[in-house]
Amino acid sequence: MEDKKKPYKIMIVEDQTMPRHLFEILVGHTGDYELLYSLESASVAHIYCDKYPIDLVLMDVVMQDRSSGLEAAERIKKNHPEIKVVIMTSMPEVSYIERAKAAGVDSFWYKEGDGEGILDIMEKTMKGERVYPAATPTVILGNIASSELTPTELDVLRELTRGASNIEIGEKLFISPTTVRTHISNMLAKTGFANRTELAIRARLEGLVIPED
Repeated sequence: MEDKKKPYKIMIVEDQTMPRHLFEILVGHTGDYELLYSLESASVAHIYCDKYPIDLVLMDVVMQDRSSGLEAAERIKKNHPEIKVVIMTSMPEVSYIERAKAAGVDSFWYKEGDGEGILDIMEKTMKGERVYPAATPTVILGNIASSELTPTELDVLRELTRGASNIEIGEKLFISPTTVRTHISNMLAKTGFANRTELAIRARLEGLVIPED
């Protein structure tokens, strides 16, 4: 008689109470997975992976305590490459997909996307597939879609949301303050926003660019 396959052991890392409980219920309703732990912070996720036989981590990116799911995922994959990690986010931050790939994350899922459900992503991931969206979700920023901004403009915009000056942005991105000013002027012309402050606030509220700590 064939032995029944043991359920995969899951850890959820999600700081928002409602989504965390929904993921717990979802995992609990299938016989393929067993929920071991459900955490509110990414700062201790690696400790649990060091101590317990976890097969799959569902990891949010941005936590209220400012811990980073991407940094936690990178640490877990470095120390335990056999543990599968699925990054989950509702933020359309344009750098997240590439950063997740660079960290060795197995799969990436947008919570509010129109694609596959999280259970399908989990199943494919446990079978050894790497599942990533084809592109970052597009958001509307003033008069344009976010896809109409160039990569350099997005880099400038990300630093602008910190409240950085043109000189500081230029030093960070290795471009001149004049070039920074030109990029900001171009973004204001495209979006129709009145000034750099409004541009930065709206971009941050939409989750388009989220500065790293």
